[in-house]
Amino acid sequence: MLKMFLTQLNGLQQRIFEKEEEALEDAARLLAQAAVGEGKIYIKGFQEMNAICSDAIYGAEPLKYAVPLNNIDLLTETDRVLIATRFSTDKEALLLANQLKDKGIPFASLAGKVGEEEEDLANLADVHIDTRLIKPMLPSETGERVGFPSALIGLYIYHCLKFQLDEIISEYFEEI
Repeated sequence: MLKMFLTQLNGLQQRIFEKEEEALEDAARLLAQAAVGEGKIYIKGFQEMNAICSDAIYGAEPLKYAVPLNNIDLLTETDRVLIATRFSTDKEALLLANQLKDKGIPFASLAGKVGEEEEDLANLADVHIDTRLIKPMLPSETGERVGFPSALIGLYIYHCLKFQLDEIISEYFEEI
């Protein structure tokens, strides 16, 4: 089963790289606006996707200009937000997304896109990155599906995004 899991995981990462490359670039550009301006990059992860916030703030290579989002009232129009959650229909994430929209704060979201729901992060975010993970990846011996590595995939996407963001920021400061 481990080999099947690794095969599926590698395939998912490759699909994300191929299908979400433009969204990754757009999200990096959006977040870079805060980094090269006078804003901050706020990160909010829900449930297991809080791992992204932890890695961005406390990891071995922290994301410059990033802080955890704890109080939406502190945000200004120069700030940008990254929301990460398991599914694009997560109620708490949608509440935050609507508050950001109301305040005019641009944001990117990272979540598995669930169907064509009207109330969906993919429809609210300025940029949405689809994890392409909405159900467990492997059939088990009992017929159920298992293996839902949402935090792992979220961290993979975060690191892809961070590489792009760091590149944009370094190019910007070279030009000045």
